[in-house]
Amino acid sequence: MGNTASRCNVDCLDNLFRTPTRRDWLRWGVACGAAGALCRVCPTLGQDVAGTGALEGPRLKGVIRHPARFWEKGEQKRVKCMLCPRECQVADVERGYCGVRENQGGSYQTLVYGALCSANVDPIEKKPLFHYLPGTTAFSIATAGCNIECKFCQNWQISQFRPEQVNSVEVPPERLVATCRASGCPTIAYTYSEPVIFYEYMHDTAALGRARGVGSVMISNGYIQEKPLRELCRHLTGVKIDLKAFTETFYAEQCAGELKPVLKVLEILKDIGIWFELVVLIIPTLNDSPDEIEQMSRWVLEHLGPDVPMHFTRFHPTYRITNLPRTPVSTIERCRKIALDAGVHYVYTGNVRMHPGENTYCHHCKKEIIKRVGFRVVANRIKDGKCPDCGTKIPGIWSQDQALAFKPRA
Repeated sequence: MGNTASRCNVDCLDNLFRTPTRRDWLRWGVACGAAGALCRVCPTLGQDVAGTGALEGPRLKGVIRHPARFWEKGEQKRVKCMLCPRECQVADVERGYCGVRENQGGSYQTLVYGALCSANVDPIEKKPLFHYLPGTTAFSIATAGCNIECKFCQNWQISQFRPEQVNSVEVPPERLVATCRASGCPTIAYTYSEPVIFYEYMHDTAALGRARGVGSVMISNGYIQEKPLRELCRHLTGVKIDLKAFTETFYAEQCAGELKPVLKVLEILKDIGIWFELVVLIIPTLNDSPDEIEQMSRWVLEHLGPDVPMHFTRFHPTYRITNLPRTPVSTIERCRKIALDAGVHYVYTGNVRMHPGENTYCHHCKKEIIKRVGFRVVANRIKDGKCPDCGTKIPGIWSQDQALAFKPRA
């Protein structure tokens, strides 16, 4: 499934994050009725423009400076970032690899606290999360920046740019949570770029949201260290991790990263007990070999268990990989079969509309229990978290009360 940012101008976001009047709700409701269910808050938010999340209109005047977390002091005013596996050692007045965390006189700062460059009301299925409140919406936001560089990034115009290069508006956590509640979304999704790089904002917003009845899901590449991850998961209600491939070569050559830290994060998430799902974008000739998919599936089964959903999604040429074709549907079907044969209970096809692999089937009796068409749930037969036909418990988060009741295992 695609998770591209939607384009929205700054004036629109300013309207979005102010307190709506009765007339606003009437006007937006009419626009949404015409545009479809994706738009709940602002008429332009449902417009999905692939490959761009930058906002039109005036930019913030400068960057937003806010104390960063998880770093150590060094000599000669240097700092060492301990947020992600890169552990950037940053000289005074320099930035880390992500481009949004800066050393100012030996004090590390984040430059994107509340600096939103994209906001949209999405179906939760677009993230994609299939076992988390199916049929609901997520108030999805992003800032500029990322801590890896995928050559196939869908949102490179925000993820691979510095905050000064992307139009943004300032939205404090209180304002975001209030807007999410007013929109009727049960969940905030930190997505589109890489949420780890705006950790402080995500952490504070998720904590406030949980206190006010709003869940938070992180849509991430999994490039984060254990201590910040465990602290963050005290406030999150779900996670989706993009597992780019199952070889170090792919991570090094296509993402400027490493596989090992991501696998460790997956094991930590399992240990914490938070709900999470995996997405693998299948790119022809680069990560689509049957052997690699089988090794990946067996690792998931052994280290994470059979109930972690896996989504194999179809690649479309973009960013720096435009010389390869779209992934054949038959390749996605083969990957799904390999994972199912390995013993993974819930395996999905992504970016293949109207495919049976979009649906959820009980792993015990094999009956269809959730039917989807693209990002839309057209039937959900799950009752009290169980299959209505055989009574088998279906793993996932099926109610907001269940989401907000989550507490990490010690």
